[in-house]
Amino acid sequence: MAITELQKIGVGLTGFGLFFLLFGVLLYFDSVLLAFGNILLLTGLMFIIGLRRTAHFFFQRHKFRGSFFFLGGISLVLCRWPIIGMLMETYGFVLSFRSFLPMAVAFVLSSVNIPLLPS
Repeated sequence: MAITELQKIGVGLTGFGLFFLLFGVLLYFDSVLLAFGNILLLTGLMFIIGLRRTAHFFFQRHKFRGSFFFLGGISLVLCRWPIIGMLMETYGFVLSFRSFLPMAVAFVLSSVNIPLLPS
């Protein structure tokens, strides 16, 4: 599977977005860093999977509540209410990715070789 130049740029933007989000949380919810991280994260996602797929992901009927909380949290962070916005974003992220999270956790645990129950 070939990765295009736009997808490489998207991975970089997403990485910087995650960095700024982490840095914003570490600096006691600095609203400017969190807003910049959110913008970079969404822009990187659009570069990686495309604008149409991103819009389709966020506006599916069964993911409406999660998308509403996630995008509403981003708007609250942009309006300088970072703590409430990040809580809403986290809740929206969990709602949007709840079917994917068990598979991601299993993948991470299997790659690290940490057994869930000692034998």
